Amino acid sequence: MNAVLVPMSRDALKRGVIDFMRRASTEVSTHDEELLSALANKLPRGATIYVAHTPKASLDDVVRVAVRIEALGFRASPHIVARRLESERALIGALRDLREGGVEQLLLVAGDRTTALGKFDSTLEVLETGAIDGAEFKRVGVCGHPEGHKAIGPTTLWKALRDKQALAKRIGLNLHIVSQFGFDPEAVCAWDRSLAEHGIFLPVHVGIAGPTPLPKLIKFAMQCGIATSLHALMRNLSATSNLVRLATSPDEMVIGVVRGRAMHRDTRLLQPHFYSFGGALATARWLRTVLDGNFEVHPEGGKFVLNA
Repeated sequence: MNAVLVPMSRDALKRGVIDFMRRASTEVSTHDEELLSALANKLPRGATIYVAHTPKASLDDVVRVAVRIEALGFRASPHIVARRLESERALIGALRDLREGGVEQLLLVAGDRTTALGKFDSTLEVLETGAIDGAEFKRVGVCGHPEGHKAIGPTTLWKALRDKQALAKRIGLNLHIVSQFGFDPEAVCAWDRSLAEHGIFLPVHVGIAGPTPLPKLIKFAMQCGIATSLHALMRNLSATSNLVRLATSPDEMVIGVVRGRAMHRDTRLLQPHFYSFGGALATARWLRTVLDGNFEVHPEGGKFVLNA
């Protein structure tokens, strides 16, 4: 049965969307530092804001922005990119500075460098140092790939998640998955149903692209290797079709996931995480509008319209 075609009234869909969005997180980069005060006026106090470690930023930049976010009354979740860590000493120093600044959550990312700067090639290797649980971080995210990874086969991806889950259980770490974004809610929901089959029982923060122009979305999809969604999207675009089944806006993706959650009783899809792609303020404004219920579900039920 199709995971996203669950019969739901427009009122039920709206309630489901608001409920799903209550714990939504978003992200900034270190280049958004000057926007933090404006973001503080848009996002609910206590919301989680991830700090992406972009190629031109340093680890010190990520730490500084994360500490400032925490001071503004939000929950910071800085990226720790394994292949950009110069040494274990650099890792320990960054973790110390983050904890001293009140940061309690991290997202571990392997990184897209072909050659690691230091000794770490994977997030599992970072976890195995004991530095993160030793610093007593309360919550740690790792990446999930509903549509696979351009450089890693599915068998390896599932094993990596199981290994991280097992290590987290052994050391008492509160671990969750943050999934890569895509354009196909059915693929996300199918992956959700397959988690238990592969022995994965971690909660999932569903990666969703925030309000972003389509050309920019395609650019980031190509960079991130979102093969299934991207290929389908390009086929549909070339055929000038109606982009059937694909979600190229955050409302379409959210509604698809909400319907999929309603069908799967044991869903691990806990809450959304919105990638902003340089549009941090636009994403924050959109989130605030939806959380306040200032939208209506389209009569056809596949998207919603923000109220003026």
